[in-house]
Amino acid sequence: MQSSAQHSPSLNRRGRRSRQEILDAAARVMSARGYAGTSMSTLVKETGLPKSAFYHHFDSKAGLLSAVMEQGARDFFAAMREAHREPPSGGTPRERLAWYLDRTGRVLENREEFLRLLLVLVMSQEADEAPAALRTVITVRDEGRAYMRHMIRSSFAGEGEEAADTVADALAHFGMAGFDGAFVSFQSEDGKPVGDYMRELADALAALGGALLAAR
Repeated sequence: MQSSAQHSPSLNRRGRRSRQEILDAAARVMSARGYAGTSMSTLVKETGLPKSAFYHHFDSKAGLLSAVMEQGARDFFAAMREAHREPPSGGTPRERLAWYLDRTGRVLENREEFLRLLLVLVMSQEADEAPAALRTVITVRDEGRAYMRHMIRSSFAGEGEEAADTVADALAHFGMAGFDGAFVSFQSEDGKPVGDYMRELADALAALGGALLAAR
């Protein structure tokens, strides 16, 4: 007869698998229906897991949302870092911005569930019920602006450290607004590829940055 210790590795694997199944299903359903519109009974149907499995891994629906957002944020920024490995060292600010934003657009297309849920939570009051998830939303927005600033600064680095800082500080919020708009258009199926918006955003940022430096 096998001891419980001998069974524990397989039990742990099943536990991890069921937890991930719940997170995946919750991300998919919440991104389509919103947090308030997603019931535990819906998630039970989506996963085929008993309700007890949900409460084994998460103390509440708010706790589940927090875990979904934490995982989504971690995966999103990991994908961004991977996409932007080995950036070009030469070229104009416009060319470097185009390189960064082209790869950013590809991440956008592949992380739509997380980004859709993020924007739903930003534009609604739903996350107020889940303080930990709300903190993640705020952190993601702050990190997103910081990442946009990094891309702009790196693109203008050839103009000098002070000039790159000036442009990045001035345009990080505008760059985020352009990213948000491109994602909304992508979700609306407006018929224009995300890559087109990213190229236009690169054009706009390069032109604005050039104008700022010329006016100094």
